[in-house]
Amino acid sequence: MKINIVSRKLIKPSKPTPSHLRTYKISVLDELNPSMHVIRILYYQSSTIEGKIINLEDSLAKILPLFYPLAGRYNKEKHQVDCNDEGIEYSVAEVDCQLDQLIGPGVNSEQLNHLLPLEISAVDEPMDPMLGIQINRFQCGGLAIGVCASNRIFDSCSLGIFLTAWANAATNGGLVISPDFDSPTFFPYENLAPVNFEVSRVRDKSIVAKRFVFDKNSILKLRESLRAQWKSKRPPSRVVVVSAALTQALVRADKAKHGIKSRNWFIAQEINVRERTIPPIPKYSCGSWVSISYVEFTSDEIEQDYQEMVLKMRESTIQAVEDCARIFSDKEFGRWVLVDNYVDVMKKAYGNPNDKIVWITDWSKFGDYELDFGFGKPIWVSLADVPFQDLFILMNTKSNDGIEAWAFLHESDMEYFEQDEQLQMLTTK
Repeated sequence: MKINIVSRKLIKPSKPTPSHLRTYKISVLDELNPSMHVIRILYYQSSTIEGKIINLEDSLAKILPLFYPLAGRYNKEKHQVDCNDEGIEYSVAEVDCQLDQLIGPGVNSEQLNHLLPLEISAVDEPMDPMLGIQINRFQCGGLAIGVCASNRIFDSCSLGIFLTAWANAATNGGLVISPDFDSPTFFPYENLAPVNFEVSRVRDKSIVAKRFVFDKNSILKLRESLRAQWKSKRPPSRVVVVSAALTQALVRADKAKHGIKSRNWFIAQEINVRERTIPPIPKYSCGSWVSISYVEFTSDEIEQDYQEMVLKMRESTIQAVEDCARIFSDKEFGRWVLVDNYVDVMKKAYGNPNDKIVWITDWSKFGDYELDFGFGKPIWVSLADVPFQDLFILMNTKSNDGIEAWAFLHESDMEYFEQDEQLQMLTTK
């Protein structure tokens, strides 16, 4: 696959940012994020795209005043965004293949990075845009919209909010979205010691990505295996049962790779805090509003059966959701939930080379398959090679009844992981 960049420009907001909003100081939650972009690639197949691409630019300029930090530049010495309306990077590219040649079974995730406008870890420097968009036009007439938004001010939910607002503007949709950037007011920057996520600005190609699709029958099979234990109780969510299946497959892969070498394991699950606090954080709050729920397993406990792992992971997420209610009423407790708990698991997991941490984040509820920019809804939504090791990101399937799990592992671990027999019986690629 070859890509030719046809044009590249900066798109500025249609209206200047007011003087009182020209400086956006990040929150302590933003401060803890790894130096990388949050990404999405949206694929569309339509014969009516050509005349509507220009509308993408116009609608972007229209909504940027609402998302004013995105058009600025980050000042890492001052830990703030200079909302100077310099603009977001916008490029148009031509791809020398058909869309269906790229997105079929066994997709090459490394190729997908070429559909993105920026290197995923190219953030935090003075010239780095906070947002980049690349419109990729295929020979068949279809296109892919690659989006990178700086994790310094956006989490994945924030990106979903932005994309929804952009799609509404492009189609004159009726839904009014008023984003909120108030997180620094509640939890301001604290100049904490930096967290070492081992993310390099130049992509580490030893970290590879693979997609594993759990269809509705596989998820039903996982839930049925828990029927005796749960009986009349509400069954665990599809996210929990898939997360546990992935984790156990990685544990088996790790054992196959290292033999009897023992490890302690930390399973960290990200929780979206929005609308779960009292009073509730608004649905369209931007910035980082994520807490961490984690379960610790000793080297002996990690090989327990699937049912026990599901139980512990489910209990941990339920407790984390309940904890959200006290974030504002008890500021000390709230800081523990959002900051201290996060730092604690990092110190434990990365402080000992014999410990292993697995990150799990659910992006399946952000409405990606509803994003219509005037040429229909996407036929697929993907990620690419994210330079973050031991990470599982869960995406929705177009049919809305399955999970596409993206695994980001060291290539030596992936070799064992993708050969796991139980995982192969549950998934397709």
